[in-house]
Formats: sequence, structure tokens, C-alpha cells
Amino acid sequence: MLSLWILAAGCAGEEGTGEPAQRVRWYTNDQVVLGQVVFQVHCASCHGERAEATPDWRETGADGHYPPPPLNGTAHGWHHSLGVLKQTIQEGGAALGGVMPPFRGVLSDEEIVAAIAYFQSFWSDQIYAHWRQIDAN
Repeated sequence: MLSLWILAAGCAGEEGTGEPAQRVRWYTNDQVVLGQVVFQVHCASCHGERAEATPDWRETGADGHYPPPPLNGTAHGWHHSLGVLKQTIQEGGAALGGVMPPFRGVLSDEEIVAAIAYFQSFWSDQIYAHWRQIDAN
């Protein structure tokens, strides 16, 4: 897992400002750029253009399923390791009580990792630091 910690400076949005900030993260700026395209095409309709949806993600809907959580660091996504995030995108959200379809065979591994880089670029340094501790275990 440590091999994933390629320390590269990437552009990341400063939480709440919409302004880019330089941070040391595992991903590169090129991955964030690709991830934005992947995210807009495959994820934004449910998770929001800037990974900000859904405010009431903790409550099940009338269908008994949970809505898409925000992925911008304000929900529980940062509690999951990179491996779990990748697996959830590949296999879909049914196992977690959601309805997200599986993207295995739709997105390449490179595209999945890039989408994760994109939504992690919205995470504050504090959230990212907590996530990094979780991912290291």
C-alpha cells in the first residue's frame, strides 16, 4: 500500500473557497484533470458536480435505499481506504445500502483512480490527513 503514496504536488480545492491550493497528495494534477472528466460523465449526476450532493445522505429514501453521499470530505467517504473506495466504484453501492451501479468494465482502473483523485482534491488537509492514517492501516 505504501507504493501508492507517491508524493506529488497536486492542485486541490481549498475547502469552501473554490480556490485551488497546492498540497502534497498521492495523486498528480493530471489525475485530477482526468478525474474531473470521468466524474462529470459518470458520477456528477448523483454525487454533484463538485462531489457535494446529497445533504440528507444519512436518511433512507422512500425506496429504503440511501442517497448518494457527498464525496467532498463532508460525509463518510474519507473513512474508507483507497482499496475500499476502488472496490465500491467497481462493484457498486448495493452492499452499502445504496443503488450506485457497478463501474467494473465501464471505467478502467486508471479512470477509477482518477475519479477518486478528483473528489479527494476537495478534501481539506485535516480530512486528508485522517484518511491517510486510515489508508495506511
